Amino acid sequence: MSGNPIRRVALRNLAAHKVRLALTVLSVVLGTAFITGSFVFTDTLQRTFDDIFGDVAQGVDVRVTTEQYGANGVPVEDVDRIAALPGVARTSPSIDGGVILLDSEGAAIQTGGAPAEGYAYIPPDRFVGTPQTFVQGVPPAEDGQIAINESAAERGDLTVGSKTTVLTISKGMVPVTVSGIYELDADTGGYVGVLFTEQQASELFSDGKHVSYIDVAGDGSLSDDQLRDEIAAAVPDMKVQTGEQVAEETKSQVSEALNFLNYFLLAFGAIALLVGTFIIYNTFSMIVAQRLRELALLRAIGASRQQVGRSVTLEAVVVGIIGSVIGIGAGVALAYGLRAALNAADLGLPSGPLQLSPRTVIVALLVGIIVTVVSAYAPARRATHVPPVAAMREESTATVESLRIRTIVGILCAVVGAALVAFGSRGVGGGAAATVGIGAFLLILAVLFAAPALSRPVVGALGAVFARPFGAVGRLARTNATRNPRRTAATAFALTLGLMLVSVIGVFGSSAKASVDALVDTGVKADFMLTGPAAFGVPAPAAEAVGKVAAVEEVVPLYGFQAKFDPNDENFEFGAAAGGPIQDVVDLKIESGSVEVTGNEILLSQTAANDHGARTGATVSLTDRNGETVEATVKGIFADNDQLIGPWVVSQQIYEQLTPPTSRSAMVVLMNTVDDSDATRAAIEEAVKEYVIVQVLDREQFKGQQAQQIDMLLAILYGLLALAVVIAILGIVNTLALSVVERRREIGMLRAVGMQRAQVRRTIYLESLLIAVFGAVVGVVLGLAFGWAFVRTLADQGLDIISVPWSQVVGMLIASGIIGVLAALWPGQRAAKTPPLEAISDV
Repeated sequence: MSGNPIRRVALRNLAAHKVRLALTVLSVVLGTAFITGSFVFTDTLQRTFDDIFGDVAQGVDVRVTTEQYGANGVPVEDVDRIAALPGVARTSPSIDGGVILLDSEGAAIQTGGAPAEGYAYIPPDRFVGTPQTFVQGVPPAEDGQIAINESAAERGDLTVGSKTTVLTISKGMVPVTVSGIYELDADTGGYVGVLFTEQQASELFSDGKHVSYIDVAGDGSLSDDQLRDEIAAAVPDMKVQTGEQVAEETKSQVSEALNFLNYFLLAFGAIALLVGTFIIYNTFSMIVAQRLRELALLRAIGASRQQVGRSVTLEAVVVGIIGSVIGIGAGVALAYGLRAALNAADLGLPSGPLQLSPRTVIVALLVGIIVTVVSAYAPARRATHVPPVAAMREESTATVESLRIRTIVGILCAVVGAALVAFGSRGVGGGAAATVGIGAFLLILAVLFAAPALSRPVVGALGAVFARPFGAVGRLARTNATRNPRRTAATAFALTLGLMLVSVIGVFGSSAKASVDALVDTGVKADFMLTGPAAFGVPAPAAEAVGKVAAVEEVVPLYGFQAKFDPNDENFEFGAAAGGPIQDVVDLKIESGSVEVTGNEILLSQTAANDHGARTGATVSLTDRNGETVEATVKGIFADNDQLIGPWVVSQQIYEQLTPPTSRSAMVVLMNTVDDSDATRAAIEEAVKEYVIVQVLDREQFKGQQAQQIDMLLAILYGLLALAVVIAILGIVNTLALSVVERRREIGMLRAVGMQRAQVRRTIYLESLLIAVFGAVVGVVLGLAFGWAFVRTLADQGLDIISVPWSQVVGMLIASGIIGVLAALWPGQRAAKTPPLEAISDV
């Protein structure tokens, strides 16, 4: 028998079953759309950032910066030293720092995560690079004047002549007048750039002894590389790069940051594709089961096993191509929608044309086609091994032996996986988490293999509960759900995987919030606290202002502080500095020594003391990013139970010695008051009213603020996982619709003996409900176990309380039942409309 007739049979079979084709294609579309959307979104961001940062250091021959990010800067004397070198035409020192610009209403202009920076304005005749182009007004000419970029002016409703305020870390609120508005080539994404006079910028952002960096223009006598080498020899302690190197380094850093986002989105795309794979596999299994007589007839008239197998595989290839092509278009739309949603959330992303690269198209096509063909291979292979006479006599069913083998493999995976999860949960750190991860993977495989055998007792038990009130209809639904355990398990597994991940994230979120609540309840003794934006903190003047409130007894700012205990270490450690008696506002459990730190003194956690071989009374060295070292005496050692302050605390004196005034900003300011009355709170709020970014919180509100940040992260994760759940729901619809076709004669017989249409619908609804709840129960149980184990491994990171979101668990189980019924609406209606006599006469 030639290949062409078989090919025609396969294609005509697809055309004859349009609903089945559409449902199968849809599962491929959703999986490939997420992959495509992930690539398009990140490629678009990458291209946009490349365009923006391609102009970084444009017109700059050499840039001189510090080796360590966050250091004080380049010494001022180096400016004259570099300017005097042969081959240097001019130098342009830059002074900059973080700011918050207020709008015309006195509120902070929201950047959505984009930078808000202040700079010293350099006139064009001294500026190295491309100078600003002013579209309105003039550059700042005296202290108190500023120029701002166009988008910032638009967002803040500011024009030339507008009076507003700039909030800085060192000077607090600075009243200013807008003298001009300038344009940027890529003025999008919430960026705020404020230009000051050189004198005022130096006062706001510098200690007067350093500049942020120095841009150099050569006179043409030396190449950029030669000029770089000459300058590097003159200032050996500085980092010297050509303008091209600066641009490439910046683009590389952006690319690295976007790679994380890309992997993150692709991970969820893989989850969606995995769920879609099981739906495709389930679909083709049912298609082959329904077509056994047709395939057997082909075998009987001379078709070989290979030809029959190729016909099914050809259908898979066609479905994969159609689904992947549509998925690519849907992925572009998904990327557009994702960018629109993030822009609506004001996250400060730059805009640009969507980028659909050939790589994205090729990957999407290959993934979609390969997954579909692989999913169809197993059922196609099974179909070719069914004897033609047996297939024409009755439908083939899975053998007990094959199911038994699957179950044995599943049990073995479950035993090993459970042991690894239990063992890993007893430890902490990356190794323990990896052990739990391997165990979780094995348990997922165990469910995959053993789910058919597991479905019979579990669905049977659920049927006894849910189906009993419906009498004979309920018993029939229960029988239908357990009759083909392979199909039931494959259908439920998609929902199992989605809800398992949702449950894991739920346990993480609930445990994180419970741990923060416990930390504040047991570790914080302050009555009120001041907080500010994470990247800005609480300006020093705000902390000074609350200290003047009569009802405030004590003000203790806590500063973030980074240092190295060994100058040869590559990485800096993060600790805290206390601007007052920390023991009055934070409950530290001292194991040795005393808790108060003054002068050149430091407190160490027990772990930090062990790591650095220090004990009470010992001396340790602290080296900052400028290479300056301070000898500190260990005043006390506290228990490892306070994640609020970190592994060590230094005194205010050490902090000020190693931190310039322009960078001193508190993470949080803790206050003890005469009482915690509303009047006291009102007085504190009045004192910091002008610092619009500063919030006054009590302990409960502080816990709520931390919980809100956790909830924002969870919302993103849940949003991405929603696609996997949607695919799982469509999988249930798909399976039920195909099972209605498969049971057409059976349904017709039931209708012929008196079953009413409403009873047929109810049977399908109950069957779907049982399958959905079975998948949900297994997924939730796995998710809770994995979440518990993973949280146990993070005890050293502050997640020392395990909390299960029971209301969410109950809600998911109820929602799964509702989803099961909703998924069955269309298949149920289709089953109810089956003509009895026509169905019975079907061959």
